[in-house]
Amino acid sequence: MKAKLILGLMAVVAVLVLSACKDKKADGDKEPGKLTSQLLLRNDSTVYGLVCDGCTDSVLVLLPSDDSDPVEYDIIDAKQAHKIFGVLRIGDWVGVVLNKSDHKVADLVIDLDQLKGTWCYKVMPQLRSYETMSKRMQRRMMRDMPDSVKQTFLIPREYGFTLKRQFSASPVGLIGGGNSLEGESPVVYPEVPFYSEWHIWNGRLILTRQLGQTGFAAHAAPHKIANDTADFVMMTPDTLVLAFRDGEQGYYRRSNAEDANRKARTVAMQQAQKALNSVK
Repeated sequence: MKAKLILGLMAVVAVLVLSACKDKKADGDKEPGKLTSQLLLRNDSTVYGLVCDGCTDSVLVLLPSDDSDPVEYDIIDAKQAHKIFGVLRIGDWVGVVLNKSDHKVADLVIDLDQLKGTWCYKVMPQLRSYETMSKRMQRRMMRDMPDSVKQTFLIPREYGFTLKRQFSASPVGLIGGGNSLEGESPVVYPEVPFYSEWHIWNGRLILTRQLGQTGFAAHAAPHKIANDTADFVMMTPDTLVLAFRDGEQGYYRRSNAEDANRKARTVAMQQAQKALNSVK
């Protein structure tokens, strides 16, 4: 009886382990009450799956997310056209855009596991009312500005986003609520794009931005949203370049968002204190 009980417990443990492995295999694909298909955008033709053993410089072996048998895709043309984004590693979750004429040929491959993480870029402030000045006045203002003022206020900040599992995102560069001393500063920074979601749609990156949200309460009180659509230009382990409608934007990878946010808050506090001292 004791032996049967032990065997029964071992069988239960085996089932649980297999289930856990299956869930792990579909990393980023499922969440409680939500299937992969419910997380994808409508009319997205991208094929999702895991990179399998057997890949070469010319062939991608993919285990589809629907648990069907592995499929081989020709990636020669995609590689020559620089449409392989990321370094394909066995076990990575990827998205593949297939050739419309031949579904055994991949036109584009994105390593989504390598896309996830924190990406940042530097933002410089502008002089207050800078955009309303003539070009001549802008040059004169910059020329006549004392070096001490430039060193105090013309300090770059890090903006960006963190792309997480389940297609969720968060902004990088927030400094909290408005500061009462901001009006005393001679410079202003652009608004931080508050991204809350990300998706792939036919090989393009869709970033969902909450409008009018610049503080930490944005997740609790979402308002209207807009989608920023970007084409992939380049992606390496440390560099990401995206082409938006108004131009290309380059990013560098950060180990985590908190370091960038902490630095942004520190710079903001220092500038606020200097602004206070300048008006005393």
